[in-house]
Amino acid sequence: MRRRQSHDGRGDEGGSAVAGEQSVAVGGVPRLAVFLFPSEMVFYAEQRSSHRRVLTLYNPYNFSLSFKMWCTAPSFYRVVEAEGNIRAKSCVDLVVRHLDVSPRHWGRRDRFRMEVRGGGQVGRREIWAELRGGQEEEEQRGGQQRALPHPTSQLLPTQAHLPACTAVRSASQWAVCVAVAVLCVTVLMLPLHTDSNSLVPRWLHVSTNQ
Repeated sequence: MRRRQSHDGRGDEGGSAVAGEQSVAVGGVPRLAVFLFPSEMVFYAEQRSSHRRVLTLYNPYNFSLSFKMWCTAPSFYRVVEAEGNIRAKSCVDLVVRHLDVSPRHWGRRDRFRMEVRGGGQVGRREIWAELRGGQEEEEQRGGQQRALPHPTSQLLPTQAHLPACTAVRSASQWAVCVAVAVLCVTVLMLPLHTDSNSLVPRWLHVSTNQ
């Protein structure tokens, strides 16, 4: 279920950040688990494609849900379909756009809160949004380089092991060469297919090209 109408998230300074799935009882009303993914949004100032992130809200229940998205900094974001309804056993995509990626906001973290209601129950889920400088690919490459071991820490074979490995490789190559030579000599000794007086079975006769 997707709508084309856009809504801006509204400010809400209350609540606390909770990692992962969160469901909170409100005013004594039974709590409802909220399935919103991913659990965090990261925007990269120098990568335009990352200025737009998609949140997916799932409704695994047998009843419809109404939802509403709140934000602690509504002037920095625009949320497509920040409020609406989800049919049972379906999902909806919420497009979140960052509106100000200037360097003075790099490192800024804001909080979003999703509130859902349905079946006489209420649920909430909070996620973080962060603006970073650079590009996503650069950060991933940096992480991979940090994960690689230092060249001096790699386990290298000792000099004592190298001659043995070389000797085994040389013996193996020598055996292959001998086998190929024997096969070639054997084929050269076979009679031609035009030779009818040979004692060798007919199916072992070879052609001139062979």
